[in-house]
Amino acid sequence: MSVSLAVLILYIIALFAISWYAKKRSEGSNENYALAGRKLSAPLIGVTIIGLAVGGASTIGVSEHAFRVGLSAGWYTIAWALGAIVMGLFMAKKYREQNITTISELIERHHGTNAVILGVFCQIVIQLVIISLQYIAGGSILHAIMPDVFDFKTGMLVSAVTFIGITFIGGMWSASLSNVLNIILIYGGILVATVVQFNKIGSMDTLAAALPANVPWFSFIDGVGAVTITSWVVTLITVNLSLQSILQISLGAKDAQTAKKGFVWGGIIMIPVGVLAAFLGICAKAMYPDAQAALALPQVIVGLPPLLAGITLAALWAADVSTACNLLLSAGTLFSSDIYKRFINPACSESRQLLMTRLCVMISGLLTLGLAMSVSSILGTIMIGLSLTAAFSVIVIIALFFPQYTSKAAGFWTLLAGFVMLVLWQVAPQVRLFNNVIYMEWLVCLAAYAITAIVSPAKKEAADLQKA
Repeated sequence: MSVSLAVLILYIIALFAISWYAKKRSEGSNENYALAGRKLSAPLIGVTIIGLAVGGASTIGVSEHAFRVGLSAGWYTIAWALGAIVMGLFMAKKYREQNITTISELIERHHGTNAVILGVFCQIVIQLVIISLQYIAGGSILHAIMPDVFDFKTGMLVSAVTFIGITFIGGMWSASLSNVLNIILIYGGILVATVVQFNKIGSMDTLAAALPANVPWFSFIDGVGAVTITSWVVTLITVNLSLQSILQISLGAKDAQTAKKGFVWGGIIMIPVGVLAAFLGICAKAMYPDAQAALALPQVIVGLPPLLAGITLAALWAADVSTACNLLLSAGTLFSSDIYKRFINPACSESRQLLMTRLCVMISGLLTLGLAMSVSSILGTIMIGLSLTAAFSVIVIIALFFPQYTSKAAGFWTLLAGFVMLVLWQVAPQVRLFNNVIYMEWLVCLAAYAITAIVSPAKKEAADLQKA
């Protein structure tokens, strides 16, 4: 057995051990399973938001992009960090004070049942897309580093079984506690790999000489470009304001102040990872100029000493584990709370709802494994899927900060407009007034909300708003 495979097996055993330990805390109620009983500390909130953000897109995806455009690809993770900080400063406390389980509960308080159904559908679609990308990243890592053990599809399958298994067992407690191990591995593994790889190359001059001359490899802006960087920042701030998996982390905090602190510190701490992943992508280009971009970072790791290669493999794979677990959990929570309990079985017991959440985690995992087989570019796909959160951000910002202006009908029509805009962006290029879909989403969703509020201004009763 190779050293890398042994390290990977030990890591998987550790994850399942943590999950079985977490299972004791997650039993008893759906709130214990989905929200860790609302008992997470600021450090656990911090590592959980880092774990969610620093997934396949922030490691393999950034490296893949840096292989083509240089260091500026690291802005993707910095944009995530800025989004987490904005969430912490302005929204985490407000969400935690609402005492809700899902974003749909907040939407229903102000916008009615139709908006809930469409909102659940859109949120689940967004999260299934992101989960599928974690399988792709996980499969590429395992195949590139151990091609004699895993092909790309078996790598994705092992990733899927692990992601689904630990989430199914321990829920939010499992995701949070395993992220302590994951973050240590991610930061330690990528940092050591960067130092070792750079020492192999020798110097910045040697690295620069080995790279093609027509790309601004070391510019922090020019490779990706200011326009794309700005769209990443806008998209990921938007995502952090209203994505269920992120909202669910803040709802698991002990109190509102804990949620705020956890997000701010988590955002600050996640900044270096993207830069390191981008730098490793550049090193990969210098050492393996003809490599496939998606396998750039894993191929660099193959050349490391066996034990270090195994630890770095576990670190990169940990990034996928940490992201996928939160997303699977939030998809399951949305369906069990907002569809099953709300419409199918309102009288269900806590144990029945807990079982349904676990089943939804498993079903979501299997669906996304099928989706993963047909997706190509990690960053390109994820940015399109995440742009749909603009509709939710418009709705929740108005509900939380300007409840007196809410319109019951506007929630549904804003979500529908956002979904239709996303489809049109893909099939009808003539609608592209801006260079990135996120700007069109904000424009269309704001217009949809405003127009509906004027045409159908009926609001919730004052007593209901007071309660909310």
